[in-house]
Amino acid sequence: MHQEAEPSTSQPSISHLSTSQPSNSKQEVRWIKRDSDGNIYGRPRSSRKRESFLQELKCSLGEDIHEDETPPQASTDWSTRKSLISGWWEKERPRLVNTMVARQHAATQICQHCGNGPAVIRCCDCRPHPFLCGQCDVRVHQGQVFHNRDSMTLAFFHPLSPTTCVVERVLTQCERLVPLEMPETICGCLQGSSSVIAGQSIVVVTMNGRYDLRLPQIRCKACEATWSPGVDDLIHNDYWPATSHHSTVYATDVLFSFEELKMAARGMSSQAFLRMLDQRTVRFGRISICGNNCSGNITADSFRKSFLEWEAVRFEVDKLCQEDHFDCPACSPDMLAVSVDGNRKHYRFKSAARSEEQAIFDGVFIANDDDVARFVDYVHTSTSHVSGRGVCGGQWSAARKTSQKSSGKTDEEGLELAVCRHGVLLRALNMFRGEIFAYPLYLQKQMACKQVTFFAMDVACKYWPYLRRVTEKCPELQDLLTMRPFLSVFHAKAHDFKCEVKWSGPYQEGAGSTLGEEVEQCNAFLSRIAVTTKHMSKAGRIDMLTVMAMRWNQRKFDNLASTLARRYRKATIALQCQLHNLQAMKMEMDITDNQLESWIIDINEWAEATTSPNDADLAAVASRIEELVANVKRRSQRLYKDNDGCKGRAQIRRKIWEEKKVLSVVEKYNTLVPNAEHLTLDTILSDKIVWPWQLTHSDSVDLRTKRKAFDIVMAVRRLEEEKRILIAEMNKHWKSLCTRADTCHPSFLM
Repeated sequence: MHQEAEPSTSQPSISHLSTSQPSNSKQEVRWIKRDSDGNIYGRPRSSRKRESFLQELKCSLGEDIHEDETPPQASTDWSTRKSLISGWWEKERPRLVNTMVARQHAATQICQHCGNGPAVIRCCDCRPHPFLCGQCDVRVHQGQVFHNRDSMTLAFFHPLSPTTCVVERVLTQCERLVPLEMPETICGCLQGSSSVIAGQSIVVVTMNGRYDLRLPQIRCKACEATWSPGVDDLIHNDYWPATSHHSTVYATDVLFSFEELKMAARGMSSQAFLRMLDQRTVRFGRISICGNNCSGNITADSFRKSFLEWEAVRFEVDKLCQEDHFDCPACSPDMLAVSVDGNRKHYRFKSAARSEEQAIFDGVFIANDDDVARFVDYVHTSTSHVSGRGVCGGQWSAARKTSQKSSGKTDEEGLELAVCRHGVLLRALNMFRGEIFAYPLYLQKQMACKQVTFFAMDVACKYWPYLRRVTEKCPELQDLLTMRPFLSVFHAKAHDFKCEVKWSGPYQEGAGSTLGEEVEQCNAFLSRIAVTTKHMSKAGRIDMLTVMAMRWNQRKFDNLASTLARRYRKATIALQCQLHNLQAMKMEMDITDNQLESWIIDINEWAEATTSPNDADLAAVASRIEELVANVKRRSQRLYKDNDGCKGRAQIRRKIWEEKKVLSVVEKYNTLVPNAEHLTLDTILSDKIVWPWQLTHSDSVDLRTKRKAFDIVMAVRRLEEEKRILIAEMNKHWKSLCTRADTCHPSFLM
């Protein structure tokens, strides 16, 4: 590229390049990325962008920074940028300290509103004219009661409450009214006969804390008619009552802010949020603190109840607009896949707050406990199960068929969740007996009202035989067999390849790029909320989880269009890459499409077949190896999912270590087979292990080669399906948006 600037059109030689530049000059080298066909697909960093970035960096560091003082690598080197910024702050810190101290000096000022008397009040919300005399302060802030003011009477700034004013340089108490819209007339008397007076006391809570004010009241002097604001008037003015007699009200901005903070910091409790508001109240001088006792704190119980009632009213308004918070627009009316899994971190202590009140959102998202208990008892009675654990290569606690209700310190032991392939929460239920099969069966029955193609689980290979046995005893559940089993992708790695081919998603026709692990993303969100819900009452826990689930789904709905477009773009790029890999493999192995198809048939037939070594001892050793390896992989994958404490994870790690020691049975296996089939510990714990006793010898091509080709062909087919699926989902989403535009029209609501 440097040679383009030279007049010569001939390509210079290497020696010419080395002598054509001075020895002390620097040559810039720019690398260009090319694909396998030689096409450029990456653009080098623009020098104009680099110059713009450096200019922005210099402006942020100060105008006195010379161009030579900014290293050229500052645009790309993070550590260099951090060093420059830290150096600027260190240089400016002494000046900032002096400025901060000078700001606290209460110098004599003239009122900036009337220009006559001396200023006795500084209002931080009246800028650019913050200094006021006593008379201007009363005139301005009689209506602006939420402004934060400081007095200047004692030669320093002292925060004032809105009910304190300065009269002749003396602090005096006064009454301030809540700013509300009021009617112009309340009777038929002459205009001017009515006046506004102070009514009942009221506490108003905003994002700046607590205000002790009075409600306005209109009284007619002629007919003695009166008007006082009610709950409807408060709601019209963006206040929400905290009690039935509205002695305390919250600005709706407080409720919105708490909801947004709860979504950003799920582990934050309502008490922590209210403590922040109390500190702001103290900071602005509206509360008195004596020792360790505070007077006038915001009550946590009333705030929590008021917040949930506010959410309930919003939920009813959404129902009027026909908005379903637990129905994915891209999965309606038919749904490709539902992923179900349990979350053991959502337990609740029996010693938590006890209350007889009913949950506001009972049955909206989390199923009613009595309905679930009746269904579980019916299934267990009809099928007469024997207590035990389902075994799939090992004994997993997630595959229990039956279990007794917990008698420990917990009441609810967790949540069982059902999620669509876009991460939208659909249904949930409380677990009381661990992760028994009856719980996902209940959720599957609830989802049967939709046309669901795949039902994904981490133990689908054991759940589906259980489902067949249940449907034999319970004919009314036969419709559930129309769904197809789907073993979630990441949990399939804990199985052998035969089980993976038979049950896993990447090998299921019509599944596209569905992972079956979408519920894990929701678990990561909900698990942080469990820090506070485990100490709540039963009703409070259900309501808070439902509110958070609705807001999670709303965020998913808002980003659904961009998510579908991004998935389509990624699927297109991945498909091109896999097609290239497929062509390269066919050329490398010199095979035709017919041969490739026969290999795929061989793999599928091998996965369906059940073969075992002829020797009984060898079969027992091989079975033991499979069981131990499955246990180790399974426990390693669920190490952090099922345990939220170090003690529980330490126990799991100890079990993994013990089972790895037992894997010395591999040495016994190696003594029974030829050297070519020997196994090592690293080999059997890898993700793509093919057991030697499962290898077929029907032709000259071994199973590993066929598996490699099989994986590439399946990846191509799934990506082609994914593109068709995404186009259909985009169409469904567009139709739902059009329907929503019609239902949200004002004429529809009237």
